[in-house]
Amino acid sequence: MRDKIKNARRLVVKVGSALVTNNGAGLDHDALNDWARQIATLRAQGREITLVSSGAIAAGMQRLGWDRRPHEMHKLQAAAAVGQMGLVEAYEKAFSRHGLHTAQILLTHEDLADRTRYLNARSTLTTLLELGVVPIINENDTVVTDEIKFGDNDTLGALVANLIEAEALIILTDQQGLYTADPRKDPAATLISEGRAEDRQYEAMAGGAGSGISKGGMITKIRAAQRAARSGAHTCIASGREADPLIRLAHGEPVGTLLYASSTPLQARKQWLADHLQLAGGLVLDNGAVAALRAGRSLLPVGVSEVRGDFERGAAVACLAPNGDEVGRGLINYSSSEARRIARRPSSEIEALLGYLDEPELIHRDNMVVRQGATPTDLPG
Repeated sequence: MRDKIKNARRLVVKVGSALVTNNGAGLDHDALNDWARQIATLRAQGREITLVSSGAIAAGMQRLGWDRRPHEMHKLQAAAAVGQMGLVEAYEKAFSRHGLHTAQILLTHEDLADRTRYLNARSTLTTLLELGVVPIINENDTVVTDEIKFGDNDTLGALVANLIEAEALIILTDQQGLYTADPRKDPAATLISEGRAEDRQYEAMAGGAGSGISKGGMITKIRAAQRAARSGAHTCIASGREADPLIRLAHGEPVGTLLYASSTPLQARKQWLADHLQLAGGLVLDNGAVAALRAGRSLLPVGVSEVRGDFERGAAVACLAPNGDEVGRGLINYSSSEARRIARRPSSEIEALLGYLDEPELIHRDNMVVRQGATPTDLPG
């Protein structure tokens, strides 16, 4: 089972506040430098790494001289604004020692719930990974509200794994992994080496809430693993205080707790696209585009003969054969009015026609599911 992490090429690594700030004492620059070294090693192996880092609020608390995490939202936002400056600067310096560029990404739940923002975030992150940049992601605590906050960066890590179709989520914490009971209270508790992420028994084994510095605790990590599994990503919960946990996991060593997903990322994503999207419109394709989709290619505007319905970028639309049967569906990169302007035209003309180029494809193959057999489709209106 450990080969599931060993063979992963795209990973999300999440580090918690207790590790980043050495239990609230301030930013632990030695730890940040060590993670940068390990991630640089993985990058040299051809892996793509996205780092989800807690610590902005905790770092801000330390700078402001607060020894307890406040409950008031405006104080949390103020602490995040103060702490984020030092956190990003420290990471930039740590990775620059290895010749790696970093990029700061601040997200809220609303960014990933809205399909347009979802596509924007996905496009940006995948482009950064292609450029060899290490994205460093945190919740946008300075503008977050109770209605839109992720609530903890374990959840954020799982959502990012889904967003970029990562094969693995590694959660580094101050515990060795998941135990059969809270090891701080039960000396007979034993470490669970591996299990199925969807197994509900693990929630009862989680040791309650986090510390005064961290927001989550083991229960949020279990739920994050469940969420990540829905996109096919495997999760490993391991101690960030051990020597070289990321490198050892990449070598297939049995570090921490592996909670594996039952399906592959591609299978899970295709199932989500197939079952959970309400269609906002449709694209009638020529026979060449139909053949291209069935061969696993993306949909280009040159293959579209008609656009049906009114929709915005990020909407779910049907891909229709000339006879009207659905051959696939997916998330479109342009609005209906823009799609009509670039239909039947080569991608090289998109910028001239629209005044900008978002993506060369109308629908990328990663955001599309193709039907095995064509079926009739009812479109809105």
